[in-house]
Amino acid sequence: MRTNNWAKALLLTLLLPLTAHADEGMWLPLFIKRLNQADMQKKGLKLTAEEIYDVNNASLKDAVVQLGGFCTGEFVSSQGLLLTNHHCGYDAIQSNSTPQDNILQNGFYAATKADEKKNPGLFVDILVRMEDVSAKMLEGITAATPEAERMATIQQRQRETAEAAKENGQYVAYVRDMFGGNEYYLFVYQRFGDVRLVGAPPEAVGKFGGDTDNWMWPRHTGDFSMFRVYADKNNKPTPGAQEGNVPYVPKKHLPVAMQGVQEGDFAMVFGFPGRTQRFLPAAGLQLTLDESNPARIKLRDTRLKIWKADMDKNPDLRLQYASKYANIANYWKYFIGQNEGMKRLKTVDTKKAEEVALAQWIAQDPARQQQYGEALSTIEQAYKVQRQYNLSSQYVNEGAFGTEIVTLAARMMPLANALKSGDKGAISKATEALREPVKDYFKDYSAPTDQKVFAALMNLYMQDVPQDQQPDVFALVKKQYGGSMSKYADYVFSNSFLTSEAKVNAFLANPTLAKLEADPAYKTYQSVYTNYVQNIAPKLQASQAGLGRANRLYVAALREKNTQKVYSPDANSTIRLSYGTVRPYNGRDAVHYDYKTTAQGILEKEDPTNPEFVVPKKELELLKMKDYGRYADKNGNLPVGFITDNDITGGNSGSPVINGRGELIGLAFDGNWEAMTGDLAYDPELKRCINVDIRYVLWCIEKLGGAKHLVDEMTLQNNGPSPGVGAASASSNTMNADMSDVEKMKVKTENGGKTKIKRKKNKDAAAL
Repeated sequence: MRTNNWAKALLLTLLLPLTAHADEGMWLPLFIKRLNQADMQKKGLKLTAEEIYDVNNASLKDAVVQLGGFCTGEFVSSQGLLLTNHHCGYDAIQSNSTPQDNILQNGFYAATKADEKKNPGLFVDILVRMEDVSAKMLEGITAATPEAERMATIQQRQRETAEAAKENGQYVAYVRDMFGGNEYYLFVYQRFGDVRLVGAPPEAVGKFGGDTDNWMWPRHTGDFSMFRVYADKNNKPTPGAQEGNVPYVPKKHLPVAMQGVQEGDFAMVFGFPGRTQRFLPAAGLQLTLDESNPARIKLRDTRLKIWKADMDKNPDLRLQYASKYANIANYWKYFIGQNEGMKRLKTVDTKKAEEVALAQWIAQDPARQQQYGEALSTIEQAYKVQRQYNLSSQYVNEGAFGTEIVTLAARMMPLANALKSGDKGAISKATEALREPVKDYFKDYSAPTDQKVFAALMNLYMQDVPQDQQPDVFALVKKQYGGSMSKYADYVFSNSFLTSEAKVNAFLANPTLAKLEADPAYKTYQSVYTNYVQNIAPKLQASQAGLGRANRLYVAALREKNTQKVYSPDANSTIRLSYGTVRPYNGRDAVHYDYKTTAQGILEKEDPTNPEFVVPKKELELLKMKDYGRYADKNGNLPVGFITDNDITGGNSGSPVINGRGELIGLAFDGNWEAMTGDLAYDPELKRCINVDIRYVLWCIEKLGGAKHLVDEMTLQNNGPSPGVGAASASSNTMNADMSDVEKMKVKTENGGKTKIKRKKNKDAAAL
């Protein structure tokens, strides 16, 4: 009976209702036709499911890329021109900046392709296909299969399936589990390793509002940057910038909508959302609220304050730490907002009520009791263990590894292992593998600043974590330095060779195990690492073993119980699509937020005494003169941002926001403060996706940046109101299925509301 009931549960997951009711969900594009198309069409979609996702023909999926494994971008020309967020391109912009040519501060647009800036290590992945391989992964596995055997079998099958799909290195492939391991999907990508910086607005535009406005609406941020993907002469990927590479010709690029948005318009977001945990049980939510988030907030806040104090004193250091600061600050504020939202929306109480109802449903049927009866109690017990060791885990990640010198020490581990083996070939390989990372590391490093961070964070680690879970190094600090982490930091940074590029290179020229193991920074890392591996990780892993199975059963039970609801799988950095409408909201009592912002808001926020709200002189002049060019809306205003109720999360940054005709209307770049619990629970009334209007992007490129040639490279459309609840549908199909992107090498140009296309032969595209 156990086997049959398990099979019944799996079958139910495949026979769910064929339409989705709400806007909640980050959907796998493979199932758009079966699950979502009818609902999307009711909201204003004019495309077929095949125009969104098709393996054999060009579709929207071919215009969307994962950038660097952490953001999303979209092709906007047939010459490989790519749009993404400014904060996604921030590291590349900062890395290409110098005190003498500070393009982060001043902005940059390449006048020619020869001026575009290379970015070693940056890549984009373009989806080739995805496939449901659940049956293959789960073949022969039953509810009676021991968990260790189940895990080992599936992991082996995942590796074999992915390896076969790579076709001897032609593709990047992996198998991801969904719904807690109840389903599995194969994703196959082409990876392009030559991605060059084309343009970015000044930081004061791309990051306007800074930390104050981050995660807030209304927004007036020009959060965009531009890159170009290059390929070999056959339009195939290369691992990096190589002689003879030419702009990549995508199978599809997005036409750009000039008509803008209205309330009620259909909106679709295509991208690579990073991680949601909407199936996290109440005990997990409670642990996040009580302990995990407060620890992250405290440790990040400490680090940010130290960095900012030094950055404010030194312009060169500010440039060095700009990208690192932005990365840490982003989720520091996110964790604050998430905790506030969980309390305000009573997220834990809601989940507890859901679990009570689930337990009652399970108890009503003997078969369900046999299949799912232990799931909730196992989860509860596992989280009791997690709670005992969770703080140690957080302080290792955010405390010890929040210091840069400890992170660099960790990178020495492969070399240490090679030195222990005595294998000269392995030693040489490990040494060479460190040279480039070391160069990059010290380019943006300040030892005096890091020493302050080390002293502060390691002191908090020593104070806050239970003593019986602390690394041995803390006993040394107490015994030899009177418990003063500041004095210990003085010793470490005065005696470690890991504080200087010259010293590290001298070591790499003649590495010895004795010298490495005697280094105080490396010894500190080893103490922290050894303690975690021996005393903390085994306890956490033991609880995780039972938790994995219990979570899988918990999710399966929820889906079997709530057959009227179509669940989308949690985000896990795989390609997804969400859909909704342009929509205002009521943030709290007596506070109503409109769905759009204009340039007037930039002038209202402008404050030359506050670095977060400085407006560049040229932009200020253009806005005061209302020199909006062709990018003004019908009321004569310059649109800047708009919001939709699309379901998004981190990783969606840079995602295209697409109207019902498949045209680009904006770039997703943030979520709103009132719905910061979105990764844990979706709120249909408060959840909003914040987007920069594509017309503001184009205005910044052409009018502010003087780079009209880049706008001319795009396909501009002006088809009247976008289809949707709030607008009449236009009959024009902007997908232009009868023409390839190669044929549309020259963009459409406006001509009294009409458009004309200048064609070039295919060979011209290959020559670019």
